[in-house]
Amino acid sequence: MPWVFKVLTFKENEPLADKNWFLTGGLARYFCEPETVEEFKEALVFARTKNLEIFVLGQGANVLISDDGFDGLVIRPRVENHTFPTITQETEAMVLVTASAGMTVHDLIEFCLKHQIVGLEEFSGIPGTVGGSVFINLHYFQFFLSHFLVSAHVVHCQTGALEQVSLDWFNFGYDTSRLMDRDYYLVDATFRLKKVSDVETAYAQGRRVEIIRHRHARYPHARTCGSFFRNFHDNEVTVVSNGKKMIYVAYYLDKIGVKGQLAVGDAIVSYQHANMIVNSGNATSSDIVQLVRLMQQKVKDAFGIMLQPECLLIGFKDYPLL
Repeated sequence: MPWVFKVLTFKENEPLADKNWFLTGGLARYFCEPETVEEFKEALVFARTKNLEIFVLGQGANVLISDDGFDGLVIRPRVENHTFPTITQETEAMVLVTASAGMTVHDLIEFCLKHQIVGLEEFSGIPGTVGGSVFINLHYFQFFLSHFLVSAHVVHCQTGALEQVSLDWFNFGYDTSRLMDRDYYLVDATFRLKKVSDVETAYAQGRRVEIIRHRHARYPHARTCGSFFRNFHDNEVTVVSNGKKMIYVAYYLDKIGVKGQLAVGDAIVSYQHANMIVNSGNATSSDIVQLVRLMQQKVKDAFGIMLQPECLLIGFKDYPLL
């Protein structure tokens, strides 16, 4: 029977397999979907009261959840449609757009283009919420979400205090942010974007269509977490191509011939991209873990380097990879 803690409902033993892109994983011990800041704070109080670990879930596009589930509280923020997004005119050409953590990046881009605001269309076709995207510093080729973010509101997980923070607070890096310390959770984020003419808006819309077309041609777009492994840092590799360190994980995976071939159960390396794993049917998280370990071992045997996950591993009692 669901718990009602003040006004927020907490479900017990809630399935998570239907809430992430891999479509795998077990149950959440507790689960809630706060719609306001006050409800989010209530969720934090509930977790402290029961001494529960917290995981904040967006669209589940960059996670692998254990088949044993998550023995804590899963919080999935919902959008405050009556409040967000908001537009603040900064100059004639520049505007500030504030979006809720629970809003999808897709919907935010749609909102911006509808109001002749451009910049974020560079991330078209990438699944995820604003919260999850800020958490990992979403990137696509040379574009990072941190290039556009100027400020945000975060809530402290212990005190429930709401704080306004600037870009520098996040300590953004490649696939990293201060939010990964899990001392704070994002409530909303403000981005500095460009106000443009009708013609420039039409160009941005066309560019968005082309970006999505390119992504669908190059990458799988269902039953995957996207790139499973992060690219290497310069100091981690010795292979050089055209005078530059070969940091791209897909290069090494292509060399060992796993694309579209290596599989465990229904978990298979995508035929489109060697750094992406697809659930082709009824794969479990255990199948995916076993496949990932095989990929790690093959690259280590061939090149002496260890692949490190970009995908977030949730609910595993012990680290499951090599």
